[in-house]
Amino acid sequence: MSSLTTYTKQQLALRNGQDKPQIWVAYKGLIYEVTESRLWRNGKHYEHWAGQDLTEELADAPHTETVFEKFTVIGVLI
Repeated sequence: MSSLTTYTKQQLALRNGQDKPQIWVAYKGLIYEVTESRLWRNGKHYEHWAGQDLTEELADAPHTETVFEKFTVIGVLI
């Protein structure tokens, strides 16, 4: 993996589709760009909100972590 930009939880929180137009989510320390996903319109995906680390929430999801493979990694959460 090339050198990725690091972002804090506060920076990630702004990419929630509301405060800034980007919609990002984190999983296992990586930040994914989900802006173009129809499932993340307005920064919400079912009961989950963008701009957050979803690592612990994935256990309740009806899908596995392979869902992240379709999205681009744009940074690392520090």
